[in-house]
Amino acid sequence: MPYFYDWTMIILIPAIVLSFWAQAKVSGTYSKYSQVPCSRGFTGISAARRMLNSNGLDQVPIYAVNGTLTDHFDPRNNSISLSPMVAQQSSIASIAVACHECGHALQYNEGYALLRLRDNLVPLVNFTSRFSWPVVMIGLIMMASGYALGGTLFSIGVILFGLVVLFNLITLPVELNASNRALSQMISLGIVDENEQADAKRVLSAAAMTYVAALAVAVANLLRLLVISRSRRN
Repeated sequence: MPYFYDWTMIILIPAIVLSFWAQAKVSGTYSKYSQVPCSRGFTGISAARRMLNSNGLDQVPIYAVNGTLTDHFDPRNNSISLSPMVAQQSSIASIAVACHECGHALQYNEGYALLRLRDNLVPLVNFTSRFSWPVVMIGLIMMASGYALGGTLFSIGVILFGLVVLFNLITLPVELNASNRALSQMISLGIVDENEQADAKRVLSAAAMTYVAALAVAVANLLRLLVISRSRRN
């Protein structure tokens, strides 16, 4: 039976459902709280600038980037990029997203170990994520054709994909830590008032679920590969 149609696809179903739910959750939450104004008048970019400057990071630039929710921190040049809606809007969603990216800047400045480890893994994971599945597929085809080398290639592909899982495993606590820093800073710096704290937390929590889902999908895929490997050997 072809690889993509065997019974092990069942293993992926819960993770895929979680992934769809997480995407819907972050989209719905961002849409909802992008309509809730920040009572203290901060836009995403002004909140980010306040957070950075208050932590001695005046030198960290904030750039504009096209797209929707394309906001990110770039450790290569120690900069933050914000999408137009996040940068310009004065809403709970905008300031939460912007301050989350500032959380990464704080991590970078402090030498946060997991962030450094994740950044160091990026070049390797870019390679393994691109080639792990082709190697797995070639291995399966060769195994089905009776070539002994197929098993070796399949195992190599599984190891390569294991690095992708490791990357997702490291990414989750990095993102959660950045969100915790963002919420703490928004409160201590007076960016949000007491009535807005729970709303900001909801935005950050919804965004975090996308990383939980990404890890779940990666783990499910790895488990599926291990099940296939065992069945092929038997």
